[in-house]
Amino acid sequence: MANHKSAIKRGRQNTKRRERNKIIRTGIKNVTKSVRLNAQEKEGPEIAIKTLDKAKSAIDKAAKKGVIHKRTAARKISRLTKLVNKAA
Repeated sequence: MANHKSAIKRGRQNTKRRERNKIIRTGIKNVTKSVRLNAQEKEGPEIAIKTLDKAKSAIDKAAKKGVIHKRTAARKISRLTKLVNKAA
């Protein structure tokens, strides 16, 4: 357990950041899943492209905030784009 005042504050900050990052990571997983599901459906590529745009935005925002690394974000976007292009 933290004894110093600064260590106690650091613990509070880490808890807040961990919770915030968890929410953002879960959001990325959800939009990624929706893109994959829409790419598998043969109804129309327009829906998959729209969900891909939402996913790109969410992933880029997470990278900008430092939740995930910028190269990890680029890799995820690249793989999703390749999947949607293949389906279309």
